[in-house]
Parts: sequence; structure tokens; C-alpha cells
Amino acid sequence: MLIFKKLSLRPFPYLSVRFKSLKPYSKHAFLSGDYDITKTFPKDSYEFNYIRNLANGIKNKDRATLARAITLVESTNKQKKLMGQILLQLVISETSRSSQKSFRIGLSGPPGAGKSTFIETMGSYLTEKHDLKVAILAVDPSSSRTGGSLLGDKTRMTNLSRNPKAYIRPSPAQGTLGGVTRNTTEAMILCESAGYDVIIVETVGVGQSEVAVADMTDLFVLLIPPASGDELQGIKRGIIEMTDLVVINKADGDLLPAARRLQSEYTSALKFIPRKHNFWRQRVRRVSSITEEGISELWSVMQIFHEEMIKSGTFESLRRNQRAIWMWNHIKDNILEDFASDYDVSKALPSLEEQVKNCKMTPGLAADLLLNCLFKKDDKNR
Repeated sequence: MLIFKKLSLRPFPYLSVRFKSLKPYSKHAFLSGDYDITKTFPKDSYEFNYIRNLANGIKNKDRATLARAITLVESTNKQKKLMGQILLQLVISETSRSSQKSFRIGLSGPPGAGKSTFIETMGSYLTEKHDLKVAILAVDPSSSRTGGSLLGDKTRMTNLSRNPKAYIRPSPAQGTLGGVTRNTTEAMILCESAGYDVIIVETVGVGQSEVAVADMTDLFVLLIPPASGDELQGIKRGIIEMTDLVVINKADGDLLPAARRLQSEYTSALKFIPRKHNFWRQRVRRVSSITEEGISELWSVMQIFHEEMIKSGTFESLRRNQRAIWMWNHIKDNILEDFASDYDVSKALPSLEEQVKNCKMTPGLAADLLLNCLFKKDDKNR
């Protein structure tokens, strides 16, 4: 089911460093999927009971348990990371059957577009008018100096945070690029297992490169304010070509004429963007999160997209591809962790870094030498 790298196995008392030591399972068992990861810890251990209690709590749709489960999968502690993967393995089979009913929506946009206000309005509309359970995964930017995050999105959604049918989880980006966290997908899986119908992922939202959320959601929405550029902005590659739906927020009061003009300009500009899906042409809608005008019409468009996606067979194929992307993202993250913690790399790094700073060695050559330090041990063990 899962393949573990050598460094990940060292801290765990129930796993050995090498596949051949994982009796009665062999390396082939890992590769063929015959190894049951849920049997990693003994049944009388604290870890096993903690994971089992979390799985049962999520199955019973307990919000407090869901919060603890997301905290576990977000942990950078090696043993807790393994416990988180075991928890996900326990719930993922059940989730794969129920996820057909869920709807994952990615939301991005520039600062000041009113993302939090829009989410509160939309979330309240879905819970009150359609009796749906809504989970919001809000990603907050982390400081490049201290690593801290304000996590203020939940305080902006005061009414929705008190709604028993809604769950809001702010998480720090922790330097992850693409506008999301490295564990956003795991959090979505847990929310679906806990019975939430609509999962809204709010990205950091800083510009045209925040498109990673498009690889983990069904519908990608770009929220923009009025007077945010002309039609030239609409044909720029990047976030626009990954968007399924452009929503112009704050379409009320004195900004209404500007919102109408921008809707017309973006509608014209999107004609030059190749279709992301064969069954769907990108659309532009305007709403007001304050007066709630256009919210019901916007949800109708989202439902049409979801229905057409399922009818065309794109839904299942997209989810399958997203799971593969999820795996490769973990591979990249784990390789970087291995690189940062490797003894030979840390020993060679100061000298090579100093040579790069003094223009005695190119950065590319130094990177190749450091990567050789990381992978040469594997070559010797083959």
C-alpha cells in the first residue's frame, strides 16, 4: 500500500530500516500492495488505540476528533506522520465510496478580493438553503522570517464558525508554494470521511502562480474585485487558464458599474483561452457577498459543472490523476527532508556553499555534488 523511505523508518520501534527486516513482509510485499500498514503497531500499543479512536470518531462525524486528526496528519514529527498515514489508510477506502457525493471547490484571488466574506456568505447559503455540510480549509501565509502565521481567516467568518453544519480549519502555508499546504489533500480526505458534502479550499492568494489547488479540487474558482485590470489580464497565462469559473465579487453600490464592465471584458478575454475541459467553457459571474445577490445563481452554475463533470466521466478520471499527483508531491517533500537531514550533505554543504558565494563554483555544479552525496549510499547498497 505504501512504500517508506529509509529515514522515515528509523524512529519507529515497530519498523526496521530495510524492507528485508520487515518480517514476514518482503520488499515485494510493499511494491505489490500486500503489506497491511494498519498492522504496523501492536494492538495493545498507545499508537494503535489512538489511531483507532480517531478513525471511529471521524466515522461518527465528531468535529473535535476531526480537528485532532487533521493536526496529526499536519505534524512534521516522524512518528506522528506515520500514524497519520495509517489513519488515512483506515478511512480512505470508506472515503473513496463517499467522495463521489462530495464537491471540492478551490478558491483563489488577490488580497482584498473578499475571499473570506464570500466564503462565509456562500457557506451560510449552502447550510441554510440546501442543508449541506460545508468544510473550509483556509491557508494562511507564513512569515519567511519567523515561520509564524496569523491564522485570522476563522475570526473573519464569525457567523459561519458558529454554524454546527460548518467546519473551518485555518492552516499555515509553512513555505509551501502554490497557495496551499503540503497536507491540504489529507485534510480534504478526512473532512469527506467526516460527512462534509462541500469542501472549500481557500488559498493564500497572492498572484498568478497559485494554481496548486487546481490539482486537488473539482472546481477552481478565481475571485476578483472590480477594477482589477482590463481584458489583457484575462488572457495572461497562469492562474486564468486553470480557472473553471471567474467570480467578480463586490458587485454592489458604486462598484456595480465597474463589476459589469469587468465581467464583459473577462468574458471576451476568456474566448482566447483554450478549454480546460471539453464539456465546459469558462464562465464569468458577478456576486455581492454583502447583499447576497448572485449567490444562488452562482451555486446553480457550480452544480451544473459538477453534474456535467460526472456525466462526462471526467470526475473519476480527475480524482484518479489527483491521487497520483498527491503521491508525487509527497515524494518531492520527502526527498527534500532526506536531503536536509543527511549527514554527508550537511558535512559537505558549508564548503560548497562558500565556494558558490565566492563565484568559485556554479550553483548547478554544487547542487549536483550535494545530490550525489545523498544518493551514492543507495547506489552502493544495490
